[in-house]
Amino acid sequence: MKRPYFRFVSVFLVAIVVSGFFGFVFAESEEINLPQRKIVVFKDGVSDVEKGRILSAARSVKVHKLRHGDALVAYVDNTSETKLLKNAKVVRVEDDVVVEALEGAADATDKKAKPAATQPVQMLPWGVYRINADRVWTLGETGGGINIGIIDTGISTTHPDLLGNIKGGVSEVAYTSNWNDDNGHGSHVAGVVAALNNTIGVVGGVPAANLYAIKVLDRNGSGYLSDVIDGIDWATANGMQVINLSLGTTTDVRSLHDAVIRAQNAGVVVVAAAGNSGGSVIYPAAYPEAIAVAATDFSNSAPYWSSRGPEVDLAAPGVSIYSTYKGTKYATLSGTSMASPHVAAAAAFVLKRATDTAFDELDNSCVSEFDVNCNGAWDPKEVQAKLEATATDLGTGGQDDIYGYGLVSAYAAFTN
Repeated sequence: MKRPYFRFVSVFLVAIVVSGFFGFVFAESEEINLPQRKIVVFKDGVSDVEKGRILSAARSVKVHKLRHGDALVAYVDNTSETKLLKNAKVVRVEDDVVVEALEGAADATDKKAKPAATQPVQMLPWGVYRINADRVWTLGETGGGINIGIIDTGISTTHPDLLGNIKGGVSEVAYTSNWNDDNGHGSHVAGVVAALNNTIGVVGGVPAANLYAIKVLDRNGSGYLSDVIDGIDWATANGMQVINLSLGTTTDVRSLHDAVIRAQNAGVVVVAAAGNSGGSVIYPAAYPEAIAVAATDFSNSAPYWSSRGPEVDLAAPGVSIYSTYKGTKYATLSGTSMASPHVAAAAAFVLKRATDTAFDELDNSCVSEFDVNCNGAWDPKEVQAKLEATATDLGTGGQDDIYGYGLVSAYAAFTN
């Protein structure tokens, strides 16, 4: 969890317990009813003043207001939650669960970042090569002008292999307003998407795309769901065309789903890591509005830890991926966290192509295969359909629970 909050919250809880604010009863035979962070969703039209009164009446303490809609984050114990739910102006109360960055089980080839006296000579990572992104470059397309939001631990503000593509960002975590990456995970993901095509380190799938750092996780790679929701809404409001979420939770929270729906409705392609438990696909990847990405290794096989299920849409390289890291470092990591940004890069290539908009000459009906609404623009579901239709089938024939529609191919998606 967020260690910077620990001392504050501990002191805060001691203070309110001593004052009897939450009416805790200390007894060895009874469970202590400690308050938790909750997302309190109000009906439309309730003023901020009234929300505050409702929280106070329920003996809850406001933490902050979410960017979108009528929701607040607050410290709420079980008794307070019961009182809130009885109020006609409260729609629901949800757990503000902890969300984790998704790094898979390390294998013998995985190495953490180490300082180097000089920047290494540029190499083409095997994952970028496997999805045939480099073949698109030979056609003159490198993803320039596409805005991609990395919703993660931030992006390094000093990395020479990333700086040229970083166009801005935001921090949604409480302990800093700086979106610099103090963990490394977000910078690694960003490098897979759009590390510069220069003479050092690595090169990303779309090396000319615009990167935006949306910091929602802390230095330990964890954070609150409410911060992830705010990050998605920031991306939606600030012109992102693709967002990558290499993070997740096993808890289905409606407010998270609503944020993903808002993003898709605004035209944002949502790409998310399926998870690293080897079990069910996690959220937000499990939502139908997100492209859920599983991992593959050098032999195009799924590692045992790659989550699976009917929600999996595509697969991409996720084992021993070499990419940028925090500061000016590089690192080799494994996980569906590394697979997801390969698909985000492929989605950017689709957005650079003209749609297949066409009409029947006789009745002027739409006859397009992918531009199903014939609006002449790539809608998120149409981008997903193009990626799925052009993927390389793996495993059993057709869609399956391990690879979805197969291994994503940036070249096939761009050219077919």
